[in-house]
Amino acid sequence: MSAPTDRPAARPGQTRNLVLATVAFAVCFYAWSLLGPLAPDLEKELGLSDLESSAMVAVPVLLGAILRVPLGLLTDRHGGRRTFTVLMAVTLVPIAGLAFFHGSLAVILVFGLLLGIAGASFAVGVPMVNGWYEPARQGWALGIYGMGMGGTVVAALTAPRIADALGLTAPFLVAFGLLAVTAVAFVVLARDGKPPSAERGSLLKPLRVFRESGRAWALTLFYFLAFGGFVAMFLYLPKLLTGVHELTKADAGARAAGFALLAVIGRPVGGWIADRVGAERVLRVSFAATVVLAAILAFTYRGMVPLTICCLTLGIAFGIGTGAVFKLVAAWFPQQVGAVTGVVGAAGGLGGFFPPLVMGAVKSATGSYTLGFLLLAGVAVVALAVLGAVGRPKRRDAARGRPVRATGRPSARSA
Repeated sequence: MSAPTDRPAARPGQTRNLVLATVAFAVCFYAWSLLGPLAPDLEKELGLSDLESSAMVAVPVLLGAILRVPLGLLTDRHGGRRTFTVLMAVTLVPIAGLAFFHGSLAVILVFGLLLGIAGASFAVGVPMVNGWYEPARQGWALGIYGMGMGGTVVAALTAPRIADALGLTAPFLVAFGLLAVTAVAFVVLARDGKPPSAERGSLLKPLRVFRESGRAWALTLFYFLAFGGFVAMFLYLPKLLTGVHELTKADAGARAAGFALLAVIGRPVGGWIADRVGAERVLRVSFAATVVLAAILAFTYRGMVPLTICCLTLGIAFGIGTGAVFKLVAAWFPQQVGAVTGVVGAAGGLGGFFPPLVMGAVKSATGSYTLGFLLLAGVAVVALAVLGAVGRPKRRDAARGRPVRATGRPSARSA
């Protein structure tokens, strides 16, 4: 067998559309995450309680997770170019509203709710990028696209500084400008790698795969742990570092950004490795590392050195895990990528929403974070067990990126 059959020549437009999708995703995540880093300023200006501030930050996160399901379905139906453009155009409305009307919590909650659509952007780009790349390179390409989640890191590092220098309106105006320019570039330059689905039945029809295949539900658990763990740790690390180690907010934020940066870099690395050795092996390493590191953190988080080493290594483990999950989505469900991505992405978003609340509740009840980290280790153990149950019979086909039926046998088309 010659190498060229495994590495087909690049299609014209592949790189351009991958870059466009990644930039669009990063810009959307920048806008989506603005309320988090600006929360201290808004809390002070409006005199908000801790509960009110938490609700303000959580609203776009929660809706962003839920909206990934319909947007994944719409992308399968109408294509990524059209769906992504409309999404960015609609997001301009809540960003403009927050720029000029952030003097009331009620108004912020309304516009924050609408801002959730930007957080659903991930489910649009995955099927779009997947359509441009052959199975042997999908893990790498989707990993590169996933680096767009670094928009949250950029927001955390820049938004407070922009607000301090120019006022609270300025960060939202910056996001407005970025979204507008990117939407125009998308209309002019972006193209879909494969035609949208010609099927015009029920929009919910592709979701039947979740009735027929336990593997689809397994993927939601995997992403709940990998991406949800990343988001939860990124959001909660500053609180842990300031509360336990008494660091300044700036220092804690910088350390959390370092954790996030490693996860962002790890994502394409995980996808690239998954293309070569199989996504299941990558996930097995990611989940096993999570078990060990979370268990160590449970008893050593009060020490700065073990906390730093474990958190940074955990960032890498989460990163390679998120890079591998969508390699499996494309390999196991090649005809329902948008639908499965939407549900799996929603699970990841919810994975970032609930764990911080659990950690806060555990800390309030026990005065320690030990139980919270042990719960993380427990979820990783469950994920390892599920991966072994659903993945082992089909390891070879998933590693090669071949379409596989829910029964675990290669489909007739791929044989």
